[in-house]
Amino acid sequence: MSTYICIDLKTFFASVECVERGLDPFKTDLIVADIARSKGAICLAISPKMKERGIKNRCRVYEIPRDVKPIVAKPRMKKYIEYAAKIYGIYLDYFSKEDIFVYSIDEVFIDATTYLKAYKKNEVCLAKDIIEEIYRRTGICATAGIGTNMYLAKIALDIISKHNKSHIGYLNEKLYKEKLWEYKPISDFWQVGKGIESRLYKHHLKTMKDVANCNPNILYKEFGINAEILIDHSLGKESCTLKEIKEYKPKSSSISHSQILFRNYNYKEARVVLIEMVDALVLELVSKDLYTSNISVFIGFSREESGGIKFSFNCDQTNSYKKILKYILDEYDYRILEDCKIRRIGISFNSLDNKKFEQLNLFEKMDSNEETILEKTINNIKNKFGKNSILRCISLDSNGTMRQRNKYIGGHNAE
Repeated sequence: MSTYICIDLKTFFASVECVERGLDPFKTDLIVADIARSKGAICLAISPKMKERGIKNRCRVYEIPRDVKPIVAKPRMKKYIEYAAKIYGIYLDYFSKEDIFVYSIDEVFIDATTYLKAYKKNEVCLAKDIIEEIYRRTGICATAGIGTNMYLAKIALDIISKHNKSHIGYLNEKLYKEKLWEYKPISDFWQVGKGIESRLYKHHLKTMKDVANCNPNILYKEFGINAEILIDHSLGKESCTLKEIKEYKPKSSSISHSQILFRNYNYKEARVVLIEMVDALVLELVSKDLYTSNISVFIGFSREESGGIKFSFNCDQTNSYKKILKYILDEYDYRILEDCKIRRIGISFNSLDNKKFEQLNLFEKMDSNEETILEKTINNIKNKFGKNSILRCISLDSNGTMRQRNKYIGGHNAE
């Protein structure tokens, strides 16, 4: 029987900020948020102390009760990555990297099946040793879920570990049915969000036991092929292994950039940002020797206007900045009115391929590789001297955002 361990670093960003200040996250009111960006800034993390007060994680700053005066820590993504790398090094002290799957910056899955005999410990003791070692070396508290498959390990982490003093939960299929078959709300289960919950409620399915006992045809009609996953999970089953996840390669791929602007931009101002984003995405295409033949763009309007415009189109397979920019600007100029108030922009290059197929045309010159050489040279300079070491002139425009965004990691302050 397989043994999986899922480890989560408790309120990771907030815990790092507390540790850096020599504070106990369980006794300190602290939030991680960039309040300089907006009054409605989202808290990337809140300390466990604030959770005890009933304050929800990922809340907006203005939603925090006025009688709570938390320390406000500006996000420092580089610092969080440093801690995450150090903790990953702890995992490597115990397991081979082939048996570790990084699910997010603060969460991993580990296939511990073959390690229990080697360490002469049961799964709970092994998980406890790792958690204690993480705390000893970094000061970060961790929780763990253990299961006979990846799904049960994740559920043991998300639901069971919260109610144990050891912060460790364990589930097999039998315990899953005994403890969680009638657990509510069903949206607490991994991969069952509020949307799926509401669709289940339409059929009077409020627990995993209800789902397990439901006529499968009803679920397939409602969810299509995804019903198979839901049915398996209702029984505590998971056929996918960690090895299969690590070996998986998607048939098609895409790359995308999106951003929420700091204020409402008009048609001309947003056009500057759009050009910058095309530049960044094309550089990414060229660096990976990829070509796109389908492009999607989303322009989101301000709250006052609500909604937005999305357009998608096919094009000749290319990674040419000039061609892609012309395709996108032609559509943008045609569809967007000059008095629009724009707050969000998203661009996606789809149907990526590393082979270029070109239709010959007697009346047009074939593409030269001069532009590709230029883009690769720009990439090399950026990689060596930093993203802001070389920019297109349009990024010097006062409405440009690229210089500032190049200082971010994952859309948040890096330093």
